[in-house]
Amino acid sequence: MPITLDHLRRHAVARTLFKPTTLSRAIDKLGFVQADPIRAPARAQDLTLRHRVIGYRAGDLERRYPKLPIEEDFFVNYGFLPRAHHHLMHPRTPRVAWTPARWKQARAVLDFIAERGIAHPREVDAHFAHGKATNWFGGASNASTQLLDAMHYRGLLRVARRDGGTRVYATRAGDPTPVDADTASARMDALIDIVVGKYAPLPASSLAQLVRHLGGGAPQWTTQRAAALARAKQRLGQARVDGIDWYWPIGENPASARWTPDHAVRLLTPFDPVAWDRRRFEILWGWTYRFEAYTPAPKRKLGYYALPLLWHDRVIGWGNLAVSGGVLESSLGYVSGRAPRDAGFRAGLEEEMGRIGWFLGLEE
Repeated sequence: MPITLDHLRRHAVARTLFKPTTLSRAIDKLGFVQADPIRAPARAQDLTLRHRVIGYRAGDLERRYPKLPIEEDFFVNYGFLPRAHHHLMHPRTPRVAWTPARWKQARAVLDFIAERGIAHPREVDAHFAHGKATNWFGGASNASTQLLDAMHYRGLLRVARRDGGTRVYATRAGDPTPVDADTASARMDALIDIVVGKYAPLPASSLAQLVRHLGGGAPQWTTQRAAALARAKQRLGQARVDGIDWYWPIGENPASARWTPDHAVRLLTPFDPVAWDRRRFEILWGWTYRFEAYTPAPKRKLGYYALPLLWHDRVIGWGNLAVSGGVLESSLGYVSGRAPRDAGFRAGLEEEMGRIGWFLGLEE
């Protein structure tokens, strides 16, 4: 059966909004969960997992993280991923080499944390008094915090847990010697398969973009990205639809009746696999979704943290949510200018608001 845009749309929704399961299994199925610190009304990782984990409440990932076989790390973005996926990117060789003085600082911090087992950034700062340093946004932050972040990225430390959202670190067991060329190629192929497994179906331009993003998770193999992308295009399922080449995991058929979304109404995080790829979003749903948290308020069209509003296999609008006085408040917008005149939609939206309230721990 020729694959159509309707098939791709249903495939994009049904394959990622799988039947809710345990937290560990959901992370395994997703392959990677992007993190974001903004709470509107909860963090992105929690908003992603609430659709896919049985009985999930906001903050469950942070509370249960120390006992789960997962790691915080940079992949195509920063987030949480199974340890087996994390291992594929290490030993990591950053693009920027450290000076001998920086290595001396890092080794002293490493010894300090090893002696204590785990350490909060403020403990490190109090002990070493590294002072302040300019951060990515041009402001000032603790130099100790920046050093810990860099040590974590290099694989010297791991996040042991969170304390009020702040990363608390432990030392990380060293990796074996750097991998050879054949192993590096195999690992790049595996990393691309994880990316495709999460975000498929992908237009060719989005697949190429995500492979470039892997340069953040595995910078040591930047020169291998082009060859890895070419291999992926040979092995992945694919079709040309309306002049665009699309890719998905081997063994999946977007035209199969297996990919039938349910009729639930859902408010998604801007970083949900359904909505993350803005290029694909516009192709599949015919309108431009914008993440405007960092857009000046007068220039916003959808709102500070507009959540895409999904109904069956259509993203029909957006919603901005906030909790005030223990009550969930919502402001919804629709692409067509008004809400669907459908009793099923109204009932589904009411159910979704109830689910969100329960997820946030609100009494009503």
